[in-house]
Amino acid sequence: MLSASKIESIKKDILGKDYSLSVAFVSEEKSRKINKKYRNKDRATNVLSFSLRKNEGELILCRTVIKKEAKKINETLDRWLGFLIIHGMLHLKGLEHGAKMEKLEKVYCEKLKINP
Repeated sequence: MLSASKIESIKKDILGKDYSLSVAFVSEEKSRKINKKYRNKDRATNVLSFSLRKNEGELILCRTVIKKEAKKINETLDRWLGFLIIHGMLHLKGLEHGAKMEKLEKVYCEKLKINP
């Protein structure tokens, strides 16, 4: 299982020890509303990253969507959730989708011993 201490360790590596990160789990309906409001996409999504201040941000995760995706890609819930938390943290660090982000995702997945 993905422990809080492992997540905290990765958070320190990616965002720094002074970064204040909150993680919230929301329903599909709430995920869809937030995604529509901030990204103009009318669907629930797995993870949303919001940078609130210089050293403060939030990850909003939808466990229902994540469970469906994990099943679809034949992955465990914990491993897929761990990957998405890393993915969201990298967005908070300012990275966008691309080769650099994918490389860092692999590095941190190895550290967490998750390899989706």
